[in-house]
Amino acid sequence: MTESLNGFLRRGVRAIALMIALAAPLALYAQQPEPAAPAQEATEGERRGGGEANLVLPDLDLVDVGGYGGRTLLLIGLGVSLAGVFFGLIIQKQLKDLPVHRSMLEISELIYETCKTYLVTQGKFIAILEIFIAVVIVLYFGVLSGMEPLRVIIILLFSVIGILGSYSVAWFGIRVNTYANSRTAFASLEGRPYPVYAIPLKAGMSIGMLLISIELFIMLCILLFIPREYAGPCFIGFAIGESLGAAALRIAGGIFTKIADIGADLMKIVFNIKEDDARNPGVIADCTGDNAGDSVGPSADGFETYGVTGVALITFILLAVPQEVTQVKLLVWLFVMRVMMIIASGASYLINEAMAKARYGTAAKMNFEAPLTMLVWLTSVVSVVITYVVSYVLIADLGDGTLWWMLATIITCGTLAGAIIPELVKVFTSTESSHVKEVVSSSREGGASLNILSGLVAGNFSAYWIGLGIVALMSIAYLVSASSTAMSDLMLAPAVFAFGLVAFGFLGMGPVTIAVDSYGPVTDNAQSVYELSVIEGLPNIQQELKRDFGLDVKFERAKDLLEENDGAGNTFKATAKPVLIGTAVVGATTMIFSIIVVLTDGLTQNLDKLSLLHAPFLLGLITGGAVIYWFTGASMQAVTTGAYRAVEFIKANIKLDGVEKASVADSKKVVEICTQYAQKGMFNIFLTVFFSTLAFAFLEPYFFIGYLISIALFGLYQAVFMANAGGAWDNAKKIVETELKMKNTPLHAATVVGDTVGDPFKDTSSVALNPVIKFTTLFGLLAVELAVSLSNDMGTGVSHALAGLFFAVSLVFVYRSFYGMRIGATH
Repeated sequence: MTESLNGFLRRGVRAIALMIALAAPLALYAQQPEPAAPAQEATEGERRGGGEANLVLPDLDLVDVGGYGGRTLLLIGLGVSLAGVFFGLIIQKQLKDLPVHRSMLEISELIYETCKTYLVTQGKFIAILEIFIAVVIVLYFGVLSGMEPLRVIIILLFSVIGILGSYSVAWFGIRVNTYANSRTAFASLEGRPYPVYAIPLKAGMSIGMLLISIELFIMLCILLFIPREYAGPCFIGFAIGESLGAAALRIAGGIFTKIADIGADLMKIVFNIKEDDARNPGVIADCTGDNAGDSVGPSADGFETYGVTGVALITFILLAVPQEVTQVKLLVWLFVMRVMMIIASGASYLINEAMAKARYGTAAKMNFEAPLTMLVWLTSVVSVVITYVVSYVLIADLGDGTLWWMLATIITCGTLAGAIIPELVKVFTSTESSHVKEVVSSSREGGASLNILSGLVAGNFSAYWIGLGIVALMSIAYLVSASSTAMSDLMLAPAVFAFGLVAFGFLGMGPVTIAVDSYGPVTDNAQSVYELSVIEGLPNIQQELKRDFGLDVKFERAKDLLEENDGAGNTFKATAKPVLIGTAVVGATTMIFSIIVVLTDGLTQNLDKLSLLHAPFLLGLITGGAVIYWFTGASMQAVTTGAYRAVEFIKANIKLDGVEKASVADSKKVVEICTQYAQKGMFNIFLTVFFSTLAFAFLEPYFFIGYLISIALFGLYQAVFMANAGGAWDNAKKIVETELKMKNTPLHAATVVGDTVGDPFKDTSSVALNPVIKFTTLFGLLAVELAVSLSNDMGTGVSHALAGLFFAVSLVFVYRSFYGMRIGATH
C-alpha cells in the first residue's frame, strides 16, 4: 500500500522536532557552570586555535533592531515559516484532488513506488556515510577542542537533522511530482494549454515553499532556542549534515537518472520505436530517474544551498565583525530578509497566476515559457523592493547612515543575478535559441558528429557570458563595499561580506527558483505517463471520459501540448543550474575567508602565505583543477557503465510483438541496475572527496586554501559549460520532435545521440559539482583546524604522515571510480 505523504511528513516533522527538543535540554544542562575559571577556558580555546568550535552567537536581546526586539522579530519569522509549510501542503492537497484517469494514476503510483524503494536504499547508504563525518566531528570537537560529551552529542544531532532535512524535502518532492505528472497528463486531454502549464508550476511552488520554509524554520530554532554558546557549532554541524545528504542524493540521483534515460533513449534508434514506448522496460526506470535525479537532487540541493549560504554568512559575521551589537543587527536583518523573501515569492506566484489565467485560461495556444519568465522577473522586482524597505526599517542607524542602502544594493546584485542568469541560459538552451537551432541545422548534414560539436560550442560560449555576468554583478558589489568606510570600520574584509551577500541574493527568491526547476521533471514525466497509460487503446475510452469527466478528448492535441511543454521544462531546468552553482561558488568564497581568518589569527599573521610566491598555495590551486576533472570523469564513467548494462538487458528482454506494455518485473530489473551503479559511483566519489579533503588539509593549510579556491573556480566553469551544452542538445532533439515533426528519421537519430551525450553533462556531472564544492568547503572548516591542532600538539611529521595515508586511501577510491567501473571489469 502506498505510503501517504501526510503520514510521512508527520513522521519527518516529528523526527526533526524530537531532535531539536532533545538537543535543547542537553545544551541547557551542559551550560551549567564548571569548576574551571572562564579565563582558563578561553585560554584553552585559544590554544586549540579558536574558530568554529568556539563560535558564540551574540545575545539577541542585546539591542533592538529597527525599534523592534531582535528575538521578537525572529519569533514572528518562525510563524511565517510555518505558514510557508502550510502553503506548500495546501497546494500538494489541491494537486492530489485533481481529476485523473485510473490508467494514468496507476502509472504514476508505480513510478512513486520505485522512487520510494530507491530513496529507502539511498537513506541507508547516507547513514553509513554519516559515520565517517561523525568520526571527524567527535575527534575535532570532542578530543581536540576539549568539548564535554553533551556538547558533542548536540552537534552530532544537528548534523543528523541536516541529513533528515535534505532527505525529507527530497521525499516530499517526489511525492508531489508523482501526483502532478498524472494530473498534467490527464489535463492535456481537453486540448487546452493552460492546465498543462499550471499543474507543474503548482507542484514546483509546493516544493519550493515547503523546502525553504522548513530550512528557515530549523535555522531559526537553532538561533532562538539553542544556548548561544552552542548555536555556532550546531549551525556548522547542521550545514555539514545537509551538505552530506544533498551531495549523496545529487550524485547518486544524477547517475541513476542518466543511466535510465540513455538506456531508454537508445532503444528509439535500435528498434525504431516511439518516445516512451510502453513496451520498453527502460521507460519506467527513466521516469523514476526523472524524480531521483531531476526532483530529489534539486530539492536536496536547494535545501542545502539555502542553508549553507546562511551558515557561511553567520560564520563570517561571528569571526569578522568584532562588535557584538553589530553582530546582532546584521544577523537579525539577514533572517528577517529571508522571512520576507518567502512572503515575496508566495505573493508573486499568486499575482502571476492570476495574470496568466486571465491571459491564457481559455486560449488555444500559449508560449509555455512566457508566464514562467514573468514569474521569475516579477519575484525579482518584488524582492528588490522588499530588500530596500526592510534594510531601511531595520538597519538605517547602522554605521554612518548610508550602510542600509549599500547593503541592500549588494543583495540586489544577487537577486538580479537570479533573473539575469536564467535569461543568459535561455540564449543557449531554449527551443527559441539560435544556438539550439544551429545544433539542429548542423545535424541535418553532419549527423551526430556536428550535432555534438555545435553543442560543445554553445556550452563554451555560455560559460564565457555567464562568467562575465557573475563577475559584473560581483564587481558592482565590490565597488559598493569599497566605497563605504562604514563597512571597513565595522568588519574585516568588507568585500568578502559583499560577495557573501551576493550569494544570499541569488537565493532571495528561493521558492520560485526551485519551482521553475521542479517544473521540468513533471513535464517530462507527464509525457511518459501519457504513453505508458496506453489510454488511447483502452476500450470505449472516449465514451468513458465523456461520461465520467465531461471531456471531449483530443488525443493528438494532448500529445503535442505535452511535448511542447516538455521543451519549456527542459529550458527552465537548465536555468536553475547556473544559479545554484553560482551560489555555491560565491558562498564558498565567504566560507573560505572564514578559514583564512582562523588560520591568520584575524588577518594579523601569515598573510604572505596566501600568495603565488608561497609554493604550497600555488600547488593547491593546480590540485583543485585536477580533482574537478577527476570528478567529471568518474561520474560519467558510472553513467557509461551503468547505461551499457541497462542497454544490454533491455535489448535482450524487450518484446515488441503481441504485448502492449513491458512486464513490471523487467522494468524493476532496469531500476535495480540503475540503483546498483548509482550507489557504486556515489560511494567511490564520496569517499574520494572525503579522504582527499582530509589529505590536503593535513598536508599544509595554505595548500588547502589554494585547493578550495581552485575547485570553486574550476567547478563553476566546468558546471556551466556542461549544463548548457547538455541543455542545447536536449532541446535540439525537442525541436526535431515537436516543431519539425521528424521522429524516426536520420535527423532525429542524430539529435538523440547528441542528447545522450548531453544527459550526463547536464544532469550528472555539472549539477553534482555544486554540493561537492560546498561539502568540501564546509568539511574543510573542521578538517583544516583538526590538522592544525594535531600539528601543534604532535608535530608536522605526524600531520604529513596522516596526509600521506589519507591520500593513499583516496587513490584507492579514485582507482575504483575508473578502473573498477570499467565495462569489462564489471561484467
